[in-house]
Amino acid sequence: MKSSPSLSPLVLVAALAMMVSASVAQDDDYPRREAVESRTRAGLPNFFGKLRADGKKELRVAYLGGSITAAPGWRVKSLEWLRERYPDAELSEINAAIGGTGSDLGVFRLEQDVLRHRPDLMFVEFAVNDGGAPPERIHQAMEGIVRQTWLADPETDIIFVYTLSEPFLADLQDGAFSLSASAMEEIADFYGIPSIHLGMEVAAMEKAGTLIFKGEKPKGAAVSEPGAPMLFSTDGVHPLVETGHELYLDAIARSWEKLEKCPGSQEPKPHELGDPMREDNWSDAKLVPFSESMLSGGWRKLDNSGDGDPIARRFARLMPEMWLAEKPGAKLEFRFRGSVVGIYDIVGPDGGQLTVVLDGGEPKTMRRIDGYCTYHRLSKLQVGSGLDPETEHVVSFTLDSEAPDKKGILFEKNRPDLEKNPDKYADNVWHAGSIMLIGEIVE
Repeated sequence: MKSSPSLSPLVLVAALAMMVSASVAQDDDYPRREAVESRTRAGLPNFFGKLRADGKKELRVAYLGGSITAAPGWRVKSLEWLRERYPDAELSEINAAIGGTGSDLGVFRLEQDVLRHRPDLMFVEFAVNDGGAPPERIHQAMEGIVRQTWLADPETDIIFVYTLSEPFLADLQDGAFSLSASAMEEIADFYGIPSIHLGMEVAAMEKAGTLIFKGEKPKGAAVSEPGAPMLFSTDGVHPLVETGHELYLDAIARSWEKLEKCPGSQEPKPHELGDPMREDNWSDAKLVPFSESMLSGGWRKLDNSGDGDPIARRFARLMPEMWLAEKPGAKLEFRFRGSVVGIYDIVGPDGGQLTVVLDGGEPKTMRRIDGYCTYHRLSKLQVGSGLDPETEHVVSFTLDSEAPDKKGILFEKNRPDLEKNPDKYADNVWHAGSIMLIGEIVE
């Protein structure tokens, strides 16, 4: 399996904005975990067991995360490092990283993007993108990822990795994890999952004055001159491949030796699932394809083949089916029994405005463009959670004739692109892929 192309820099910038704004919502009363670079817990028994086994070893390493993982950085570097460390194994990659998304989408796309490829080891990286999420939501999604994985294959090993953004730097330097990483550590404790914080050395170097966490990248010059502080990032979130991602790799390398030697890694054994930490965990999260009976008005299924629609082609790996609502009044409506519902979709410059109604309640207006939409990116439209799973619900999404105020939306984020490229924003459509559901569709 070949590596997938990295996401564009613009995707990374959008992810940065979401994460920085979200991190403001941190709950200062939540107990923070002591900052330690790695905790081996129950180790990686099956992955190391397969590496020690005789004969040909074809092993698949999955990377589920956000834009920091999508970049050609620690993901690419760690896989190459593993290949060098274990030359007798044939290691391939499952790249399941999407910029600007957190565990609350990752758990829904887990089967489609990771589990059907039968991973032997899965890295999970969502601490930065989950920065503004409440702890209970992080627990639901992360426990759902663990339980769904081990229900599919109890021999798949999992490791949580935590990355760093500027709002988390001071806490880490004071010896405490961020809220999101602290919440994830509770799941890791409960299931014996190893964890590595990739940013401990970064924080220490910044405090010592040997690293600049956020700065301007010199033009035509080396990122780090001899004797000068190393530049980690230009945006306070996404490490530079030449510097920050190398430090992230170093953290994995230091922690890996401990993982190899820990007692839990010595004997292969299937992971056992007992009672969950939370009964309302999201282990049943899934993506459900649209059916034509759900659609009315101006809808068209897009061709993602080589000669097909360029947007559908671009996202075909992570959104294998894409539908386009292109006329006002185009409607998606379906009935379901379940606790959580949403739509896996696309936001972009041609994004229109939807009217969403759940169970006959007050109509809600939801725009499929935001202040960073000078391009298209994968997203989610979460409509309801904590619903009565025994009740039959109905939800509808209708493309409005009224267009969102795109100029104002972009102006809020200081993006004058509409004036430069007005044709790009002329349409008001909706690109949608599938239903995010914990429950069942009612035909």
